[in-house]
Amino acid sequence: MIQKIIDKSLSGARISEEEALALLESRELLKVGRAAAAARQRLVPGGDITFVIDRNINYTNFCITGCDFCAFHRPLGSDEGYLLSREEIFAKIDETVELGGTGIMMQGGLHPELGIDYYEELFGAIKERYDITIHSLSPPEIYHIAKVSRLPLDEAVARLRDAGLDSLPGGGAEILVNGVRRRLSPKKIDADTWLSVMRAAHEAGLKSTATMMFGSVETLADRVEHLRRVRELQDETGGFRAFIPWTFQETNTELEGTASSSGIDYLMTLAVSRIYLDNVPSIQASWVTQGLKVAQVSLMFGANDMGSTMIEENVVAAAGVSYRVGKDELVAAIRAAGRRPVQRDHAYNEIDYPV
Repeated sequence: MIQKIIDKSLSGARISEEEALALLESRELLKVGRAAAAARQRLVPGGDITFVIDRNINYTNFCITGCDFCAFHRPLGSDEGYLLSREEIFAKIDETVELGGTGIMMQGGLHPELGIDYYEELFGAIKERYDITIHSLSPPEIYHIAKVSRLPLDEAVARLRDAGLDSLPGGGAEILVNGVRRRLSPKKIDADTWLSVMRAAHEAGLKSTATMMFGSVETLADRVEHLRRVRELQDETGGFRAFIPWTFQETNTELEGTASSSGIDYLMTLAVSRIYLDNVPSIQASWVTQGLKVAQVSLMFGANDMGSTMIEENVVAAAGVSYRVGKDELVAAIRAAGRRPVQRDHAYNEIDYPV
């Protein structure tokens, strides 16, 4: 049965949800990996591996949702909470530009007092000072901004776009199954709302990525349902540039002791994602959660992108994982895997070929 599914994939045919689940449940890691590598060649031919130089700016950790899987959030009024000043944000962008960065990814908690005016003024000030991509605000943030500002979702998206927002990261997806979301993040938007924000963004001309955080309380069938919903929206809008599967990090969270994902599980999930998501061009390796060695191996399992050098990252680090990789290390790792490193921007335009 597994070989038939693999042969179907190798022929270029679309596999079903039942077939994706069978692959995930199988122990045929190398067979599935080879099929994923072939799928990658169909979608992104050649041996180039892309990466981007940017910075995560986690502008606030004040958040009203208090998700059980998150070690980063703090309630409003906490002595451990913060909201970065504009000067602090500019200083981080200055350093990013000095290091060759082409974009920033601003993400934060759902601050109860920040309306759309805050983001319009901030993005406008950034665009006035810097020639840099603003790849920022996850769907939960955008929905929250619209709600706080008492705006229709499409109007909020359009105003953020006009203020300087260039594209959206895929954060806040976790698993797009409401039963799982009620256990992980009962106060966060549900799966349909996450997808509606992405649909609104795509219809407004904003591209995005999609993510999946797995290895917490979900089943393998839940992972496939997540992939199904991403693939269906991509069929509808074509707005996803990349898919980024990453593993739940349990340390310092309410779910500590429940993590169920290994390096093998990560590679299998990534490979099945590549095979199933036949309409999403790029699959990104997650060295941030897996480390550079596993990320190198993932290049043989369908990944074609190593993501960001991530000059700064605080959310995953709060859960006890603090892998750090500079541009030179990332380039060396790609070369060591027998591939050519290519620096890109957030639109996946190639901009440099490191010597």
